[in-house]
Amino acid sequence: MSGPHGSRVAVRVDGLGKRYRRGRLKTRAGRTTLGEAILDGIRAPFVNLRRLHGLGSTAEGHDPVTWALRDVSFELHEGEVLGLVGRNGAGKSTLLRVLSRITDPTCGRAEVYGRVGSLLEVGTGFHPELTGRQNVYLNGSILGMSRRDIARKFEEVVEFSGVSSFIDTPVKRYSSGMQVRLAFAVAAHFEPDVMIVDEVLAVGDAEFQRKCLAKMDDVASGGRTVLFVSHNLNAVQRLCTRCVLLDGGRVAADGAVEDVTRQYLSEALEGSVTAPPEQWIQLNRLARHGTGAATFERVRYASDHRAIGYQAYSGGPLEFTIQIQSDGVRRVGSLAVTLYDEQGTRLVNADTVELGRNVGLSHGQTTLSLRIQALHLRPGRYVVGFWLAEVNGEVYDQLPSALFLEVADLQPGGFGGRTLGLVNCEFSVRELPESAPESTTSP
Repeated sequence: MSGPHGSRVAVRVDGLGKRYRRGRLKTRAGRTTLGEAILDGIRAPFVNLRRLHGLGSTAEGHDPVTWALRDVSFELHEGEVLGLVGRNGAGKSTLLRVLSRITDPTCGRAEVYGRVGSLLEVGTGFHPELTGRQNVYLNGSILGMSRRDIARKFEEVVEFSGVSSFIDTPVKRYSSGMQVRLAFAVAAHFEPDVMIVDEVLAVGDAEFQRKCLAKMDDVASGGRTVLFVSHNLNAVQRLCTRCVLLDGGRVAADGAVEDVTRQYLSEALEGSVTAPPEQWIQLNRLARHGTGAATFERVRYASDHRAIGYQAYSGGPLEFTIQIQSDGVRRVGSLAVTLYDEQGTRLVNADTVELGRNVGLSHGQTTLSLRIQALHLRPGRYVVGFWLAEVNGEVYDQLPSALFLEVADLQPGGFGGRTLGLVNCEFSVRELPESAPESTTSP
């Protein structure tokens, strides 16, 4: 089980497949008699057996089958940090659930060597009736730790999670953000051999996300193995030593992080458009991530430069008018517009968290304006994404790649033609008066 440079295999996936059958309950018109119920009970094992072999059908035809994973194979060696990227529905979470032994595969093999610490969804591994303290000890025991070892790490776990005031409260009374903070602290501090983290980290606030990423840096540098799923390509590029792209349940790419994230972003942008200024762009059919309690419906943007048709330009203001649909009245802590380059590097992140204020949403439609006072990006094409979430809670909507935006070059042959870099900056140069040369002493 040796890998490159003598490292051992920590995770081996070979021909893995996971199939789900989207069946419907067969109903009868009218009341079922005792005889019909007995007959159905006798038939059921034979009908189910035929369905398993793909031979049976219901009165409404064959039940549709969905392959969440199909022929997935890769190896992960000790000390590697693997980023797993792909669109929603690509099979990322299903793969992690199989590796965490929560879900059994339909075919193929998934082998994980050593203790596994998983953080897949809010509340994973927690008993709702037990207190935070009791759940910490329970999870440590599941990982094979002694009570003495758990006690030694306990204060560090609680301090990192920031839930010390509620540590003796049943976790069913925790907010989703509190549950995630405690679950991550347990997974990171109890030193599993393989750490598996899903997009659930997005539930935490911005400061806690920074703490998590820093802690995962420590975990990775300590030689432990990490599988990390995220739509945040910056985090993937920062943390991971290798990347796998899933598409339709299959491995579409496996290799260097920069190459795979570039391919992922390129494919994710296939449905995006280069948006002209002052025109509404519909967003409700784009691939997205979040609960959907509030969603971005459409957006338009404009600068203040009439001569170039209100197109964005370097150094000028850029205003986004955003329409959001909400299923209730809300005060939202984090509304952000993010600009990336075409390699997925985040360049601008205008987030209301930095303003220290909430944004009010009405039931139904709300129109908001977010204005960047001075955009310093060089002329070129950029990707615009949108984010809507509670600071300490759920992500309502995330569109990592909604549209392309062209930043105009106001000086043709100037900034765009002669200089490098991603942003413009104000600078000056002047000649200094000549001064007498410094005296030197011979040795």
